[in-house]
Amino acid sequence: MPVLLCQAKAQFFRMLGHPVRIRVLELLLDGPKAVRDLLAEIDVEASNLSAQLAVLRRSGIVTATREGSTVVYVLAGADVAELLGVARRILTEVLAGQNELLVELRKEAVR
Repeated sequence: MPVLLCQAKAQFFRMLGHPVRIRVLELLLDGPKAVRDLLAEIDVEASNLSAQLAVLRRSGIVTATREGSTVVYVLAGADVAELLGVARRILTEVLAGQNELLVELRKEAVR
């Protein structure tokens, strides 16, 4: 795999690497949301949310439209929803594996 492609993929995953951005994407799974609605759901300052939305917008993963004085965000495509679902499944498997390890460690501690 070419180095440039690997770098682009790494940059993409870094873009996803912020809890506020992930939360925004999860909220947008339900459909378009105005900034005020996102603020009501996410416990961050407006300036922080604005900065995180700008990162998502620049990456092309969300789009924004202005409706009067309101800015509404939406996922750029269905692939984002699929990506979040895959991430959830992987995380579930990883955490299940860690739980199994914890059970084994506790069994050894009793011996």
